Amino acid sequence: MTEPLDRSTAARKRHAAAGSAASAPTDFAPTDFAPTARPGTLQRPGGTLAYDEQGEGPLAILVPGLGDLRQEYRYLAPRLAAAGYRVVTLDLRGHGGSSVGWPSYAAAAFEDDLAALVAHLGGGPAVIVGNSFAADPAARLAANRPELVSKLVLVGAFVRPAKVGLVMRVLMRLLFTGPWKVRAWAWYYGTLFPGRKPDDFVAYRRALAANLAEPGRFAAVRALIFRNEASASAELGRIAAPTLAMMGSKDPDFPNPAAEADWIAARTRGETALIEGAGHYPFSERPGVTAERILEFLGAPATIGGRNEASGGRDTAAGRRDGAPARREDASGRGHDASGAEADGRPAGARG
Repeated sequence: MTEPLDRSTAARKRHAAAGSAASAPTDFAPTDFAPTARPGTLQRPGGTLAYDEQGEGPLAILVPGLGDLRQEYRYLAPRLAAAGYRVVTLDLRGHGGSSVGWPSYAAAAFEDDLAALVAHLGGGPAVIVGNSFAADPAARLAANRPELVSKLVLVGAFVRPAKVGLVMRVLMRLLFTGPWKVRAWAWYYGTLFPGRKPDDFVAYRRALAANLAEPGRFAAVRALIFRNEASASAELGRIAAPTLAMMGSKDPDFPNPAAEADWIAARTRGETALIEGAGHYPFSERPGVTAERILEFLGAPATIGGRNEASGGRDTAAGRRDGAPARREDASGRGHDASGAEADGRPAGARG
C-alpha cells in the first residue's frame, strides 16, 4: 500500500465539505499533493516555468513526462529530500503551473530549460531524473553539457523513436484532438498503472484532468505527442555521467521493459533497475522500493558532484565509468549483466 501525503488544510476542508473520502472532490489543485514544497518560478524566453523545492543538500531535479504534473513525484521527492538532497520538481513548458503558448516544444528547448534551471538554482552539477518524454531532454543535457549533470536517472524512458503504425497514429489523433481529448487522456493515463494504483489516484487524476482542460494546456500535450524530430538515441553514447535506466516490469508503453532498460544501459554504460509489478510510474506505484534503488545508485549526498548547500562547498563531479558491463537489478536486488542482446524493446504507444 502506498502512503498518501498529508494534504493542505484548505484541501482537507474542501474534502470534508464534499462529504467523505470515498467521494473524492473535483477541486483539488495540483499543489495540494505537495503541500510542504516551496514554490518558485523561472522566467524564460517565451514564458515562465514553475517548480517546487524541498530539502537541503546536493541538487536533484525531477522532471515529469508529457501530459503530467510536477506532483507526479509527490512520493519520491520527500524521500530524496529526507535523505539529504535539495529536490526540485519542474513543470514542463505548457504543463501544470508553467505558462502556455510557448514558441517551441522541441526537445532542445526543454534541454535549454533544464540548463537554465540548473544555473538559476546555483550552477550545479545536479542529479537529473527524467520520466518518459523528459528522459530525452535529460539525456541531451547530460551529453551536451556534462558539467551540469552529476548523475542521470531515466525512468520509463523514451529516448528512441516509438514504432507506431498508421492505424494507431490516426486513432491517436482522433482521441487527442476532439472535444473528448482530456477525458481520453485521463483514461489513457489510468492504463499506465497496470497494478495497484496509488491511494490518491482518483483525486490526482481529477486534478490532472482539470489542469489539462485549462486553455492552451492540451495544445502543449499534442505538440509533444505528435512532434517530428530526431530522438536522443544518438546522444546516449556521449553521456559521461553515471546513468540508471529504470523500468516498471509491467510498463504497458514498452513491449519488453527489461530489454528496453538494457538497451539504454548498454549505450550509456550504465546500470538498470526493474521494479517488479510497477507500470510507467514506479515512483508512485512502489515508492519505497523505487526510492531505495535510486538512493542506492546516487550514494550518500556527500559523494554527489555539485554545490553542497549545507557546507557551501563544491564536490567533484563523477567522471565517466570504466566501461564494465552494465548491471541490471530487479526489486529483489538480484543483479544481471545487461549486454543489450535481448529481444528488441521498441517502445509503442502515445506516452512520451
